[in-house]
Amino acid sequence: MSTTPTAPVIEDWFSHDPEPHLIGTRCKQCATYYFPKQTSFCRNPDCFSSDFDEVPLSRTGKVWSYTKHFYQPPEPFITDGEEFEPYTIVGVELEAEKMMVLGQLAADASFEDLKAGIEMELVIEKLYHRDGTDYMIWKWKPTAS
Repeated sequence: MSTTPTAPVIEDWFSHDPEPHLIGTRCKQCATYYFPKQTSFCRNPDCFSSDFDEVPLSRTGKVWSYTKHFYQPPEPFITDGEEFEPYTIVGVELEAEKMMVLGQLAADASFEDLKAGIEMELVIEKLYHRDGTDYMIWKWKPTAS
């Protein structure tokens, strides 16, 4: 049985665990969370630290906002296939960190089922196929009720 090799669209932004999570950082001085990872200086204006811990971020949260996009996304978020299809972007407030993370809506989810405040979970899905490899990205899907 042959399987298609996979690779992340962006290295070190998410895990490939059975229950995947985004990979962020937390400032050791003020505990501010960042995604993507911050490594040079804390952007909290009350903090002057440059010391961070890499941390797994919440894999669940609530819809804060969403919209359908009718234009081709920029690299590296390109889509598969010859013909462009509109896609949905969802802003999810992470459960523990209370920070907003954008991501596409999972393939098996429907724009019509979204509304502010519903519970979402992080999944990893194929974004596109190129040169024999499936390139993977994080997406959001409603949690099972």
